[in-house]
Amino acid sequence: MDLNVTGIRRFFQRMGLCLLVCAGLLLAGCATAPGANPRDPWEPMNRGVFEFNETFDEVAFKPVAVAYKAVTPRLVRAGVTNFFNNLGDGWSLFNNILQGKLRASVETYFRITVNTILGIGGVFDIASEIGVEPRTEDFGQTLGLWGLPTGPYLVLPFFGPSNVRDALATPADTFGYPVTLVKPVALRNSLAALNAVDKRANYLRAGEMLDESALDKYVFSRDVFLQKRRNDIYDGSPPPEDEEPQEPDKPAEKP
Repeated sequence: MDLNVTGIRRFFQRMGLCLLVCAGLLLAGCATAPGANPRDPWEPMNRGVFEFNETFDEVAFKPVAVAYKAVTPRLVRAGVTNFFNNLGDGWSLFNNILQGKLRASVETYFRITVNTILGIGGVFDIASEIGVEPRTEDFGQTLGLWGLPTGPYLVLPFFGPSNVRDALATPADTFGYPVTLVKPVALRNSLAALNAVDKRANYLRAGEMLDESALDKYVFSRDVFLQKRRNDIYDGSPPPEDEEPQEPDKPAEKP
């Protein structure tokens, strides 16, 4: 147990150091290279971290995901995905409440109740089958609604594409996920590892298609992330970019 506690402590120490570096870069506007993409002024640094993440994935993460997918029946993998999504709905509920989204909060609470009871702990996504779709929210979106600027694009070690605001929200999103409350530590670590591997396995095909294309993977992943986060902030209905304010007001809740 001491070894596990030490490892977790080191993990969050490194996360804190990474966030401190991000804050320093945010203040050091003079460090931005001339002619840089305004959304990605730290591209050289980000590309270096991106390459590190790609190497780590190829050497350590992807092989485990491939093996997991090969030996685990599809039905079981779907149950694992549903189980962890149901846990994530708890954090989404909290953020929907913080954002004042009453309807989304009620629907998310309903999803959790139905899937936990009728879906056998969330293994089966009964709520989606009856038309109650997920209302996924994280603390980065909450900070955005509260008026915190997005900040430049940022690639985090191991976590991948992000921005300064989402990077600052990462500790809250990490501690807010129910798995972090599980004891003993060995079980918590096992669940976290299973969740990570299951998510990676779900993206294997998409990664293969990207590898086979002639696209710049860094640019593609950056553009997809930025577009997705913009859609997230506006609940899937963003205004045209030329009509978008510098910092969005509170977006209307999706009906």
